[in-house]
Amino acid sequence: MPNRKLKERHLEALYRVTHFSKNELEALYSMYRRLVTAAQAAAPASALGHPPKIEGIDQNTFRDVMHNTFDLVTEETILERIWVTWERGANGGEGALKFEAWVKGLSVLLRGNNEERLALCFRVYDLNYDGFITKDEMFVLLKNSLMKQPGDEDPDEGVRDLVELVLRKMDIDKDGKVSLDDYRDAVQQEPLLLEAFGQCLPSKRHVAVFLKNLVSKM
Repeated sequence: MPNRKLKERHLEALYRVTHFSKNELEALYSMYRRLVTAAQAAAPASALGHPPKIEGIDQNTFRDVMHNTFDLVTEETILERIWVTWERGANGGEGALKFEAWVKGLSVLLRGNNEERLALCFRVYDLNYDGFITKDEMFVLLKNSLMKQPGDEDPDEGVRDLVELVLRKMDIDKDGKVSLDDYRDAVQQEPLLLEAFGQCLPSKRHVAVFLKNLVSKM
C-alpha cells in the first residue's frame, strides 16, 4: 500500500470530524495499513495466480479486530449488524471499509458521545431499518441470550416473557414498538438499557488500553 503517512489536508479533515487527536489518526492509519496488508497476504490467490485485491477492512478482519482487540465477544447476529450498519460514507461502498469510514466508525465506537453511541446501538437493533425495534426483532436478538433449561418444553416462552418485560420498560409511548425517541428516553432513565439486546460497544477498560497503546506504538 502506498502513502505511508496521511496527507496533511486529509489529516486535518478527519481531525475536525472525529474524536481523535492527529497523532492518534496517524497511528490508526498505520494500523489500517497493517490490517489490509495482512488480509491481502492471507487471502487465497485467484485461479490465474494473481494476489487478491482487497480495498480496505474486509468482514473477516473486522470480526477479528472486534473480538481480539476490543473483546466484543457478542452474538454473531450482533457482530454482523455492527458490520452492516457501520457508516461507510459517500465513497465507502457497501463492502470493505476504506480508511475514512473505518476511523469515523472507531471514533463513535471508542469515544462517541451519548447520542452517537445511542444511535449506533439503535441501528444495530433495528434489523429491518424501519426506524423501530419491534417485538419480533427483540425476540430474534434476545433468543440466543437465554440458555435452554432442562425440562423446558417451550424455550421460546421465556424469550417472549423477556420481550414483554423489556417492552414495558422501553415503549414509552405505548404503541407496541420502540422508536429512537422511546429508546433515548428509556436509556436516560436506566443507562443499562443502552445494550439491552446485546453488546455493541467495547468496555471502558478495553477502550482505555487500546488508546493508551495506540500512540505508544508509533
